[in-house]
Amino acid sequence: MRSSSAFAALHAVALQAATVSAFTGSSIMRRASATTSSSLRLTKGDTVSFAKYEGLGNDFILIDDRDKSSPSLTPDQSERLCDRNFGIGGDGVIFALKPDAIAADDAAAEVDGGYDFTMRIYNSDGSEPEMCGNGIRCFAAFLRDLGADASSYKINTLAGPIIPVMNDDGTITVDMGSPILDGPSVPTTLEPNADDNSVVEQTLECNGKTWKVSAVSMGNPHAIIFVDDLDADIDFDVDGPALESHPAFPAKTNVEFVQVLSPTHLKMKVWERGAGPTLACGTGTCALVVAAIRAGRIPRPANEGDSVLVDLPGGPLSIEWREENNKVYMSGPGTFSFKGEAVLK
Repeated sequence: MRSSSAFAALHAVALQAATVSAFTGSSIMRRASATTSSSLRLTKGDTVSFAKYEGLGNDFILIDDRDKSSPSLTPDQSERLCDRNFGIGGDGVIFALKPDAIAADDAAAEVDGGYDFTMRIYNSDGSEPEMCGNGIRCFAAFLRDLGADASSYKINTLAGPIIPVMNDDGTITVDMGSPILDGPSVPTTLEPNADDNSVVEQTLECNGKTWKVSAVSMGNPHAIIFVDDLDADIDFDVDGPALESHPAFPAKTNVEFVQVLSPTHLKMKVWERGAGPTLACGTGTCALVVAAIRAGRIPRPANEGDSVLVDLPGGPLSIEWREENNKVYMSGPGTFSFKGEAVLK
């Protein structure tokens, strides 16, 4: 159990999601404290307003910093906020920032017309990932509830431009971009053994076991392993962290264990880099569908709009890897939980 004594006096007001209309108001994972301007940071005694959202149980603290170019909390403060005993509790803290908060040379590409907002996130251990698939859906829902209502948003991230689209049924579809298949770019030191200098079910010795690992990046690294039975074939709490920190992944890696249920239906467990076991991982779900198709575990859906259903511990996501443009599309919920204020001690 992680201890923390620096955060107390939490005041959270629970609300029903349906009643909310508006609030007033990478390549390497890093600690990133140097990128947060000290003049904008909150300090002891300050109050921070927040909103809590979850995407299939992957839960986040959202902070409205749209008038800022860097997060108002440090990685250490964010880590304490995420503590489920002494803070608000969450898998990460997400900051809504100015559109140009990430410099052009840090982003993968610019977008036509410029960005609408920037998203940055600190994990529950204070590290900073390039992107988060469930987080981006929660981020889009947060923007909508703040009053920045739009049919879609162009979001600047450390993984490059991400575009979530708000659907009429309340779900959010995110253009996650094209998967990165080149092994060294994932990054992994595993020997490439397939087209595009990629790693497909390559042998890896770890934790006294032999694994067949596929490496895919969706702006952040993923190691995908197919098993016959998710319950019987892995020691999740031991194998997950061992694979996450294996030297074959110099930036560490997210780890997805996957069981094929049918040609259009997969089931997964995820050990997230910097967060450990979570109920859902959006980028990981995208990566594992790509890996399943490339490894011949499932066929690629023939028609545009056809998707693969992936069961996560927190619920299902629909993933389409579109052949015409090589992009991956993820559809699922981003749900408001509650909002409140917390005093930094």
